[in-house]
Amino acid sequence: MSKIGYARVSTRDQNLARQIEQLHDAGVNKIFQEKLSGKNADRPQLKEMLDYIRDDDEVVVLSLDRLGRNSHDLTDIIETIRHRGAQLNVLNLPSFASIEDPNLRNLITTIIVELYKYIAQEERETIKIRQQQGI
Repeated sequence: MSKIGYARVSTRDQNLARQIEQLHDAGVNKIFQEKLSGKNADRPQLKEMLDYIRDDDEVVVLSLDRLGRNSHDLTDIIETIRHRGAQLNVLNLPSFASIEDPNLRNLITTIIVELYKYIAQEERETIKIRQQQGI
């Protein structure tokens, strides 16, 4: 089992150092990183990471929005991770590592991730509406 990290910022001017440091602190031994918007479907490092992961690997990200900007994209990416036999660990979400039953742990994690995806999508839509109102 390997811990595989993914770090992303939206623009070239932004710095990945904070994410990379926290991924290292979490025990990640391989990090894929890029400076591209999350709404960009063509993210080479994300694709490479998804191709790289194997059974029993753990994919670690700082927050869900590092993987994607909307619920549909996040669902596709998370399903790809699971299909490859890996688990997703989002560092800013509650950890259920103390739950011994892997099925129960996965169920609770899935519920929490779905809730956060919904909240993130709603927040994104609210930002768009406010931007349009301000224009």
